[in-house]
Amino acid sequence: MTSTPNCDAAFELASEQYASIGVNVKAALSMLSNIAVSVHCWQGDDVVGFESDARALGDGLAVTGNYPGRARNADELRSDLRLAYSLIPGKHRLNLHALYGDFETPTDRDEIEVSHFQGWIDWARDQQISLDFNPSFFSHRNASDGFTLAHSDPGIRQFWIDHGIACRKIAAAMGADQGNPCINNFWVPDGYKDTPANRRQPRERLADSLDAVFAEPLASDYTLDAVECKLFGIGSESYVVGSHEFYMGYAMSRDKVLCLDAGHFHPTEVISDKISSVLMYLPQILLHVSRGVRWDSDHVVTYTDELQAIMQEIVRGGYLQRVNIGLDFFDASINRVAAWVIGTRNVLKALLAALLEPVDLLQKAEAEGDYTTRLALMEEQKTMPLGAVWDYYCESTGVPSGSQWLSNVRHYENSILADRSDIAPSII
Repeated sequence: MTSTPNCDAAFELASEQYASIGVNVKAALSMLSNIAVSVHCWQGDDVVGFESDARALGDGLAVTGNYPGRARNADELRSDLRLAYSLIPGKHRLNLHALYGDFETPTDRDEIEVSHFQGWIDWARDQQISLDFNPSFFSHRNASDGFTLAHSDPGIRQFWIDHGIACRKIAAAMGADQGNPCINNFWVPDGYKDTPANRRQPRERLADSLDAVFAEPLASDYTLDAVECKLFGIGSESYVVGSHEFYMGYAMSRDKVLCLDAGHFHPTEVISDKISSVLMYLPQILLHVSRGVRWDSDHVVTYTDELQAIMQEIVRGGYLQRVNIGLDFFDASINRVAAWVIGTRNVLKALLAALLEPVDLLQKAEAEGDYTTRLALMEEQKTMPLGAVWDYYCESTGVPSGSQWLSNVRHYENSILADRSDIAPSII
């Protein structure tokens, strides 16, 4: 696909307008083309996974909706992902959970091996994308009471420690094959529904368990360990063991990557305000870009003020090489492929908007105490012709611009997804 004459004309006019405030549009597009977003696999099947004894989602997670066409195995999920990637400009990564191996025979979580993910490794190599990974500390008999690595039972704790160790070996193998680090992110849902009488001991157990998981040094060229905090979850409303303060301290003291999830904090908190603080003390962070709505943390990413603020902070702070951007949402009320496309395109669009800011002018005005100019430029930026640049970027990279990608999803839904359910698909 090449850009159309109208698209080219609109792009040239937009480029002139951005140039008038000192912004080089082509340089911004070149930077954007080198940013890889890690697309999460679990949107495609409602976080069910492919274990032989796959059970109902629980232990701090819930997916709502029953839109037809959920992926039921790895081949279907890979097919859905291929379509999604074809509708997203740029070259991106894939974020896998440990639930998604090719398990031909029953395999418990403490026994998973690289062989169970060789199909994904081969597929990713063929698709020329890189993989990230996550242990799965939920939806399992040993997580039924809401505790895993912080469990008071040493046997259950050891089971999950062994799972974490196995996942690190798998992530390292992925990184070795792809030639760049596979980020292995640890999210642990442990917590209490009501007020605990002892907040200290579960946190001590969690720290000890994590230390055991991370005891073996692994080459940072192959894998990076990340730890993810949360304020509260379903069934752990009053107390989550792995709070922000716990994991920030753990990441700093153990040289780990800190993961900040946009939906894991109080509704009045924003992670855009945390990025510059944590990067004062950590070499890099992982972002899970999500959208919280009241108590729920994982809605499809839309082009919100906070999404724009996150990307502005990354660009204005010069953090592009220190922030790993991934997605984390799951919505079963709409077409799942469309959810991937909408969320990822919005992240990239917000990144482009940030790259098209006159950052030098803004920061110069601020340094000189000229807050009038700073505010004026920020406000004028809101009506600059971002859409024309975005459409040009999409078309020049062989991806439909505007909402044209919807027709591809409609066709795929009617020809492929409809065969996965007895329920007729809805029209998008």
